Amino acid sequence: MKNRFYSILTVGLGFILVVGSSCRKYEEQPKDWFTKDLTFDNLDQNGIVAGYALNNIYTYIPDGFNRINGDFLDAGTDDAVPSTYNRPAENFTKGTVTAQNNPEENPGNGYSLTVWGNCYYGIRRANIFLANINQVPVAAQTKQYWITEARFLRAYFYWELLKRYGGVPLLGDTVYGLDDNIQLPRNTFAETVNYIVSECNAIKPNMRPDPVSTSDWGRASKGAAVALKCRVLLYAASPLFNGGGVETDPVKKALTGYPTADATRWQQVADACTEFQSLGYYALVATGTPNAFTSVFTTKMSAEIIWAKQSSNNNNLENSQSPVGFIASNTKSQGLTSPTQNLVDAFPMTNGLGINDAGSGYVATTPYTGRDPRLAATVFYNGLTWLNRATQTYEGGLDKPNSTAVSTVQTRTGYYLRKFLGNFGTSTAFSATSHNFPIFRYAEIILDNAEALNELGQTENAVAQVILIRKRAGITAGASNRYGIPAGISQANMRTLIMNERRIELAFEEQRFWDIRRWKTAPQVMTQNLTGVSIANGATPTFTPTIVTTGIWNDRLYHMPIPYDEVTKNPKLIQNEGW
Repeated sequence: MKNRFYSILTVGLGFILVVGSSCRKYEEQPKDWFTKDLTFDNLDQNGIVAGYALNNIYTYIPDGFNRINGDFLDAGTDDAVPSTYNRPAENFTKGTVTAQNNPEENPGNGYSLTVWGNCYYGIRRANIFLANINQVPVAAQTKQYWITEARFLRAYFYWELLKRYGGVPLLGDTVYGLDDNIQLPRNTFAETVNYIVSECNAIKPNMRPDPVSTSDWGRASKGAAVALKCRVLLYAASPLFNGGGVETDPVKKALTGYPTADATRWQQVADACTEFQSLGYYALVATGTPNAFTSVFTTKMSAEIIWAKQSSNNNNLENSQSPVGFIASNTKSQGLTSPTQNLVDAFPMTNGLGINDAGSGYVATTPYTGRDPRLAATVFYNGLTWLNRATQTYEGGLDKPNSTAVSTVQTRTGYYLRKFLGNFGTSTAFSATSHNFPIFRYAEIILDNAEALNELGQTENAVAQVILIRKRAGITAGASNRYGIPAGISQANMRTLIMNERRIELAFEEQRFWDIRRWKTAPQVMTQNLTGVSIANGATPTFTPTIVTTGIWNDRLYHMPIPYDEVTKNPKLIQNEGW
């Protein structure tokens, strides 16, 4: 699935073989035409090749679509399981991850390097760019933007490392050579957070303003820098990192979080969200086809998307995720992801009440009627229209045939993944669609702010933020005009509601995996039964809950293991506890 594109800097090398007299010679080793001198050419007034070098750094941004050997990272949470058994992503659910066998560090994910290596390679490329770009005589404004982009990308790569491993070696601006000592110790969690935040603060004034022009869409802007700052501070204030580390070794605890808690860290989150709001551009998408929420993920340029991993229009996701009974352009859909009943049950009714709340209107025999519209935009359920027919996930249906002769893969839960796919409900075939993976979007900033305000004791202000999300989603206001949120809701209950709102709003955007860790809810979440539904078709279908698997949790899974090869090469790298 992963289409890892390479910049045109990657040029095939050829040998010129000269056949003739012995005085003629040939190259004894290939020479890369794009040397540093040529890439950063002091005669290249337009900075053509330097621009390619900057574009190349963007290719090291992780892509969230089917990233874990063909599966979404969310297939390693309570939100989904791979439709195929014994896939690497399920090792997170089973607790079978090791330092030598981490699904995130498997080069089979489509990268030639592990996540660790991929991020540090991106950091190195950024440092090389920053060390040499001043030699290129491009316009001052262009150079300013390029420098801030490179620094932002470098900070973002450190963030990808931080959320997985905790503090990591900070290289600064140094470009290490083959003869340099690169056995560097890890910086603490606090030092790594401070570095990323300080970089965001330093570069923001000189970054591209929002909105980014059409020709530069996908490049980092002021909004991306502040959004990164918001997310880093959100994690830093959260229970796991804010003095709540599970490590018994104080040195390792300082590497993976703050040793002591400080409630004022939530104020830093709220302040960063206020700073983001002051940019004055971003907004929730209010209209779209078939609805506003769906259109966010299939529109190249959107006032809600702050920064996304770019890709050319295609129908790869439609082919890989649509229910297995659908065939478009002679291509059979693969149905690779099976969302759980646990996730489906998390979506409230259109009145905002949970399905188990009194007065919600939920009817077990028609479980998908009257639900939050985001459910139909996130999950294929039985009866949902796709390619001009109703999805059949009942036993023996076209999309759950229960026959390997018909399909070797089918849903394990009674559901398939609908999110990110184009508007093909009444179509007869797929067409190329925008599938940029959202890294930061405005809805997350609103939810970040809601979480911070609630933790600061400003629960009603947090309610107002969540109402913004629910109103756009299509939840009805109700007589109280609170969109299903009870009057006088307590801080604790509001915390639970915000957690659930993040779950359903940001599903499959690589948030749930990290959220349940930073909240320290993973021991409860990941040891429950992951369930599905078995549907018997008939005039009145019957729905029977099924247990798909039961998760296992070990506290060492709060932080990922530093790759075994890296630890053996560098004895100064302290491995995370439990690995």
